[in-house]
Amino acid sequence: MQFKEIIGQESVKQHLLQTVAENRVSHAQLFLSPQGSGALPLAIAYAQYINCEQPTANDSCGECTSCRKYERLIHPDLHFSYPFFANGKDDVSKNYLEEWRGMIQKSIYFDLDIWRANLDAGNKQPNINIAEAHDIIKKLSYKAFEAQTKVLIMWLPEYLDKEGNALLKIIEEPPANTLFILVAQNQEQILSTILSRTQLVKIPKLPDDVVQNYLMDKANLSESQAAEYSFLADGNLIEANALLSDEVNNNASYFAEWLRMAYGNRVPDMMAFTETAASWGRENQKNFIKYGINFLRECGLILSGADMLVKLPPQHFEVAKKLSGVLSMPMVEALINELEKAHYHIERNANPKILFLDVSLQLVKIMKFKTLPKGTQYIYT
Repeated sequence: MQFKEIIGQESVKQHLLQTVAENRVSHAQLFLSPQGSGALPLAIAYAQYINCEQPTANDSCGECTSCRKYERLIHPDLHFSYPFFANGKDDVSKNYLEEWRGMIQKSIYFDLDIWRANLDAGNKQPNINIAEAHDIIKKLSYKAFEAQTKVLIMWLPEYLDKEGNALLKIIEEPPANTLFILVAQNQEQILSTILSRTQLVKIPKLPDDVVQNYLMDKANLSESQAAEYSFLADGNLIEANALLSDEVNNNASYFAEWLRMAYGNRVPDMMAFTETAASWGRENQKNFIKYGINFLRECGLILSGADMLVKLPPQHFEVAKKLSGVLSMPMVEALINELEKAHYHIERNANPKILFLDVSLQLVKIMKFKTLPKGTQYIYT
């Protein structure tokens, strides 16, 4: 994995390159990022760069023996640890290494749900157990086979329970030329004893324009479709890739028209829309509802006078401004609540015709007749 293969994050790449150039690579680092922002590929590219035999100022060479082994994730001094679904108390992550390598080779942007599906783990709970901690200590106690620096990349250290304290000594006082990189999403879920022993590297969410350009380049989407998908993905490339696998729907136009139907109490039109929405399939229905929730949150920003924070594409922003003229904050809250309930029921295989008709009637009550659920009070965050 080379830095040039990673989408966006140019400032983080420059920071990592600079630490190597100035010989100030901390032996234990925590890469903290929102989901789908590229923390894991950055960690792998960083490790590859550190051990590259002919690095340039901006990237590893990609051609030396070390780089070729890193590209296939088979370098003997590159180690991984990650949550897994143990089949016994002595089970460790290396028992799933081939599946791990295969998943990364397929796509470096994935989450725990994708990893779970890859292992066919069902409803098992993931964790990083005490046997894994002992295996890490054992592996890192050996001398490096080929590289100058041994590297352990731990994905999602949030799944280390109190057993993670077994790693404290080796993290604080590692063997010579050993680098720990922890790749995390939720800082508050990591053991405080481990946090205090790592140097934090914050990796921001990807900007919408970066995701939009990625979608246009990868899937040859139109600018408007890529902008809509980028808005839905909200900086998450895992979500963006999932959207690409679904049938293209014009969520923006459909949702704006749905609200207009509700405001005009156009019941026959809403019944026709129900038939259309029911034909989309579950994933596209979920994406449509998710778009609606995000759209209404942007309307809330407009109603709050925070237009500068709105992330909608220009054409969608104008639609939101017009619709916001007939909305109030309590109405926005009530609409979002209805859509969140709809999303919940779609996930659980509710009958789509019944569901979309019911939600349509609820939208009429809120927008046309301004009948709000009792106690509605909107707090915008």
